[in-house]
Amino acid sequence: MKIAILKESLSGENRVAATPETVKKFIALGADIAVEKGAGANASIADGDYKDMGATIGARAATIKDADIVMGVNGPTPASLKGMKKGAWLIAGLNPFGERKRVDAYAKLGIEALAMEFMPRITRAQSMDILSSQSNLSGYKAVLEAASHYGRAFPMMMTAAGTVSAAKCFVMGVGVAGLQAIATARRLGAQVSATDVRAATKEQIQSLGAKPIFVESVEGIEGEGSGGYATEMSEEYQKAQAELVSSHIAKQDIVITTALIPGRPAPKLISDAQIKTMRSGSVIVDLAAEQGGNVAGAKPGEVVEKHGVKIVGASNMPSLLAADSSALFSRNLYNFLSAYWDKEAGKPVLPDDDEVTIGIRLTKDGKVVNDRLLAK
Repeated sequence: MKIAILKESLSGENRVAATPETVKKFIALGADIAVEKGAGANASIADGDYKDMGATIGARAATIKDADIVMGVNGPTPASLKGMKKGAWLIAGLNPFGERKRVDAYAKLGIEALAMEFMPRITRAQSMDILSSQSNLSGYKAVLEAASHYGRAFPMMMTAAGTVSAAKCFVMGVGVAGLQAIATARRLGAQVSATDVRAATKEQIQSLGAKPIFVESVEGIEGEGSGGYATEMSEEYQKAQAELVSSHIAKQDIVITTALIPGRPAPKLISDAQIKTMRSGSVIVDLAAEQGGNVAGAKPGEVVEKHGVKIVGASNMPSLLAADSSALFSRNLYNFLSAYWDKEAGKPVLPDDDEVTIGIRLTKDGKVVNDRLLAK
């Protein structure tokens, strides 16, 4: 059983799909590990560190030759997989909706593409969930980015020359990234508030010492569906929420938006008119900028200034913390493969009727087989 680790080719990508720690663990399972030369360089991992753990180092062609499993952070171009044997697994964040043509090309190559971002949100798969592990770091980094662009201090400071007021930070969307953003902003000393469409998040916000911003006087969330998402919001509730958020944003120094919907453009949360109500020097960090943005005018990878407000369009935030994000990402991959490792076969085996298999498998036997893609 040979596992190949690719060097990322996507511009600005500093992460790597395996660390010396996980290489050692895979070898302990009985696998042979081949790492593409320079794969970990941008994550502060030298080729020699992999070699010390028992991996071989080589060029792309030699690395993937005869590999049973090829692992990466992002989906490689089909052309770069020339020489990969049919039936081998490709495991990475494959962006299935955004790169559908690439998925079709993987099918034509005869490889089995497994998209880690399609990992089901179930208890036994929590340790395999790359979206959660990477979003955690994104939420943390978003606050640091906001602090670096904000021309004032975050905490309240009492000095002989007078008092500096604490920054007011508002987090919109209380998933993994939002919760970490709340915790980080609190640690930096900001006055933090947060909102979400899911009523169940109110207690989570309060548990982190932040103020929940929810409409109290209007019934509107009829129930919560699978995964904790709200199933329906009344028009009256939507209107009341929009008015509440608008009045709240006008008083904030920092706003961080985190709302994403898989396979669809990010929902618009902040309009140009709302930005105009914020005071000059305020900062908005849009973690959904790469999916269309939650904020009007946000551009991925750029800082745009509108009405005196800086709008930071996030672009691959985890890559800015490459060492830690690689460590977490690689553990997600190891946890996945080790959970399905068959000692007698000496390799991982994915049952066709398993919930995880059904969720992440995109291609098999030359065809696209994932229901979420076929329904598009």
